[in-house]
Amino acid sequence: MRLPFFTRIFIAIFFISVCSDSIAQQKTNAVSIAPKMSWFQDAKLGIFIHWGIYAVDGVDESWAFYNKKMSWEAYMKQLNGFTASKYNPTDWVNLIKASGAKYAVLTTKHHDGVALWNTKQAHYSTVKNTPAKRDLLTPFYQELKKQNIKAGAYFSLIDWSHPDYPAFMKDSIRYAIKDQPERWQRFRNFYQSQLNEVADQFQPDLFWFDGDWEHSAEEWESEKVRANLLTKNPGAIINGRLMGYGDYDTPEQNVPVSRPKYNWWELCMTINNNWGYQHKDTNWKTPSQIIALFADVVSHGGNLLLDIGPKEDGTIPKEQRELLLELGQWNKKHERAIFGSLAGIPQGHFYGPTTISKDSTKLYLFLQGQTAGQIMVKGLDNAIQSIKVVGSEKQLQHKVVGKISWSPVPGLVYIDVPQGVQDKYMTVLELQLTKPVKLYSGRGGFE
Repeated sequence: MRLPFFTRIFIAIFFISVCSDSIAQQKTNAVSIAPKMSWFQDAKLGIFIHWGIYAVDGVDESWAFYNKKMSWEAYMKQLNGFTASKYNPTDWVNLIKASGAKYAVLTTKHHDGVALWNTKQAHYSTVKNTPAKRDLLTPFYQELKKQNIKAGAYFSLIDWSHPDYPAFMKDSIRYAIKDQPERWQRFRNFYQSQLNEVADQFQPDLFWFDGDWEHSAEEWESEKVRANLLTKNPGAIINGRLMGYGDYDTPEQNVPVSRPKYNWWELCMTINNNWGYQHKDTNWKTPSQIIALFADVVSHGGNLLLDIGPKEDGTIPKEQRELLLELGQWNKKHERAIFGSLAGIPQGHFYGPTTISKDSTKLYLFLQGQTAGQIMVKGLDNAIQSIKVVGSEKQLQHKVVGKISWSPVPGLVYIDVPQGVQDKYMTVLELQLTKPVKLYSGRGGFE
């Protein structure tokens, strides 16, 4: 049915008004939270840790029973095999620090409902229900703080094992909220009590929520949750999975082709194909792949939250350790181009990732592969004081081609990259400019 003309006009005006209010609100929020987000913006790299009973049989964390790959009863029998017998939180944090990461996020509780701390609630935990018989979070968070690494707490809003949670498996539910609202309120009281325990006992710098898709912000009481956490710790950062009440975006696995719209964002990515440890998953990403991905993320102003999955006994597989150490060596060599940097210049000016120093007088170019020969930068309306290879500090030569004295169009910058200066994974060049980066993005000619 086609609506009358004036009705359509009214709807359009209303829609524009709502969108404008939303954009204005987002900008206001961005200004108000900018101070607490500064460390997050500078951090660039975090380590995600999925650790739970799912590592015993090496199955999909929580999803294995939800998607009916196995029964819930068989899944929960893994409680009997979770020992944490070789768990060494100091070793974990030493490895995280060696990778160059500035923060770490550990699963306090996944969708299966098994808490890794001594929860006071009548529900599953590693203390009460596994041979580990201990709180696994406290020593880890203590070690993070000791080594000056920001502490993040993953917390699943959903709990498919809890008798008062509506959903159970993909094709079955326990009840409908509209039919038993008092039961849903019992669950909300339960999960918020557990969340308060995490906030009070561990005082995380960052809360990493998951599972918000199953209910609305009103049903989750998202506004109340956010207010409560920030009352406890005004500086706490909340990820973007609280139905609109988070501080930053969290795309998963798929690398954004263009920069996400919001001010801060983080890509969470597995180190192989799965979040938790799985015996049969040997499809490890290579250091070269991770570094290229990391450079791409940083170039777009984001962070990489790289996931590892320890075994049930608490040991970290050697493939994961080796990759983090290789990443750490590359990070140490190129740290000034990464940590504390700003998003790079727009695509089209250079064919590869870039970053900019905070004062905007240094432009960093990340060269894919074993690049040698000439590379080109377009539209750079700056005089270049020097060009050096980050790490070796070798000086490189450049020339400007096509600059016409009377034209506002800058010439093309060609940089000679000789053999022998390449990093084995990704080479980074530092262009020292005489003034902050200024770009020409016109069409050329007589504009």
